[in-house]
Amino acid sequence: MPRISIETQGLLLRNTQASDIPALVRMWTDPDVTRFMGGPRDAAWLQKNFTEDAHNVDPWPYDQWPVIEKSSGDLIGYCGLLDKEIDGRPEIELVYVFMPLAWGKGYGTEMALGLQDHAVGRMDLKRLVALIEPENKASVRVAERVGLHRDRNVMRPRGELMLYVFEL
Repeated sequence: MPRISIETQGLLLRNTQASDIPALVRMWTDPDVTRFMGGPRDAAWLQKNFTEDAHNVDPWPYDQWPVIEKSSGDLIGYCGLLDKEIDGRPEIELVYVFMPLAWGKGYGTEMALGLQDHAVGRMDLKRLVALIEPENKASVRVAERVGLHRDRNVMRPRGELMLYVFEL
């Protein structure tokens, strides 16, 4: 079974486990966490989808996965690489989402760098993008810290977003 495992100094990104589901549901139903992503998700729908993810014997190469804080063992985020189409072009989006208890600790930058290294080194990707709500200043800081630059604004179903790009 294809497995994902990215380890940084303080974090571990790995496949979803059944024990992760309550924390993931809490995270995705939190209005603060989802403020720039369309708002809280339906808990029953989340439960169903995370259960499927935990039992998937053939995970997709582009997905999001739980992020574990190594020092505490706590699930603190959900990050990954997502296959997107933007203005008719296939793209791979670098996604980083963290619980409020992890904000301001540099974890977004740490995991974004880990994912970027994985994408370039193991997947041989030459380009990554990030779609960011204009008001999401923390996400902009992470994108810029890991070498993405603002390219342009793009229209998406939720409205206009800023497109940040990393290219080798």
